[in-house]
Amino acid sequence: MSEAIEGDRTFVDEFPEEARIVRSALLGSFLALFLGAVFGIIQTLHRTGVFRGIISSTDYYTSLTAHGVFLAISFTTFFLVGLFTWALVRSLDRPLIDIRITWTWYAMMAIGMTMTGVSILAGFVDSIDMSADVLFTFYAPLQAHPLFYTGLAVFIVGSWIAGADWFRTFLAWKREHPDERIPLQTFMVLTTMAMWYIASSAVAASVLIFLLPWSLGFIDQVNPTLTRTLFWFFGHPVVYFWLMPAYLLWYTVLPKLAGGRLFSDPLARVVFVLFLLLSTPVGIHHQYLDPGIAEGFKFISMTNTMFLLLPSLLTAFTVVASVEYGARQRGGTGLLGWLTDLPWRKPEFTGMMLAGLMFAAGGFSGMVNAGMNINYMIHNTIWVPGHFHLTVGTAVALTFMAATYWIWPQISNKPIYSRTIGLFQVVLWFIGMALMSNAMHAQGILGVPRRTAEPEYSGFDYPTMFGGFEELNVQIAIGGTLLFVSTVLFIANLVLTMGNPRVSGLAESLPPALSGPDDAPQVLDRLRLWVGIALA
Repeated sequence: MSEAIEGDRTFVDEFPEEARIVRSALLGSFLALFLGAVFGIIQTLHRTGVFRGIISSTDYYTSLTAHGVFLAISFTTFFLVGLFTWALVRSLDRPLIDIRITWTWYAMMAIGMTMTGVSILAGFVDSIDMSADVLFTFYAPLQAHPLFYTGLAVFIVGSWIAGADWFRTFLAWKREHPDERIPLQTFMVLTTMAMWYIASSAVAASVLIFLLPWSLGFIDQVNPTLTRTLFWFFGHPVVYFWLMPAYLLWYTVLPKLAGGRLFSDPLARVVFVLFLLLSTPVGIHHQYLDPGIAEGFKFISMTNTMFLLLPSLLTAFTVVASVEYGARQRGGTGLLGWLTDLPWRKPEFTGMMLAGLMFAAGGFSGMVNAGMNINYMIHNTIWVPGHFHLTVGTAVALTFMAATYWIWPQISNKPIYSRTIGLFQVVLWFIGMALMSNAMHAQGILGVPRRTAEPEYSGFDYPTMFGGFEELNVQIAIGGTLLFVSTVLFIANLVLTMGNPRVSGLAESLPPALSGPDDAPQVLDRLRLWVGIALA
């Protein structure tokens, strides 16, 4: 089947109902992005001591929970379901089986996250006997209100139904095209969701069997190590659940923006199969200091984590090769001279390229997290937030924002209000994250703790390294402020875009890969085989 919709009709022209779902999911995602950014700047200014008049020290942890849940769970997952709906329908060139089911899972996710959000925000109001100051890592012994866990359960079930909706649509397409290869974007959607079913089953068990009954008073106590292990069985694969939509955009949209085509469809399929197989058995590397887990399991987890370098390196090669091909098609020459012939004035292109660059830096710091011996030095320090602000905070978030500048016209027939503002916004995000993350990593080496409202101790001085502790605090505050301004610019640009009149001529097709699906072994499309191995 065609990998691109031919003609000048946009996605919303071809599939108006599906476009409504995509727009609704993305808007829900950006609402969570704004809320998370608000709480992010509040806690940044409080922790660094720049301004502590907004919240109290106890409310800092409510703010930290809101920041983590709204950004790491709500923003990422709502964008994912919107993007995956667009990608599956576009690549199969057919509507979803039953749009009523689609609206059902969207409603469940929205209701579930609203319940969870209310339980968190109620922690700011002393007169309401409800709180959920359990941070993003919501395992025992911290306990939240039952509404928090109920909302998460509803949200996760909604995401499961979304996956079933996409699998049903794919199976209907397969019956009509039994001899055709799975379109690449559809392949990426299905392998990602297969991984999500496996990973999220653990956190669902933790919530439904242990945490929710515990918070309701049905059981007196739970095993903290067990709930922690179940969480991290989900908690590290969820990183790839965020990243795989970004990979989808890097593989299928970024080469087109560069003026070329994807270098290798088979390599892209191999990468997603590897993520399906390797993402789940690595979570214990978050528990190197947990005494209840045998050293042998920790070593196995470390080894599996190192194997995850392979799909990341394959991605770096394939995406850069695709971009270079596009630059040379545009007239680029020389060993590195082709870099100047790329469309750097396009916010969607520049944003995704800068996100990929940050992801490379995040990969280096991630290797420190993954190594058992080196991890002991930075465990539970602010180095760790510095790392995941490079990965989910930039590789994912900046890619999602940049891609919106390309996708939104396709799903609304409305041109972006200002691409100049968009370009400034993505560059500002990159600068802000470079400042903040660099200082977080440096403070982590000094031993500055994470998850702490005021990391200052009487009679204790952090040694000077890469600038003193206070200087690094200023760098974090400046970086965090730039990130907040970038978020506001993005939201404002999108709101103004929604006020634009509808126009025609915005259609964009995605060209086929240089090495297409027919060059890939048929075994790559045997999803049952790979899911079976992943389960084993």
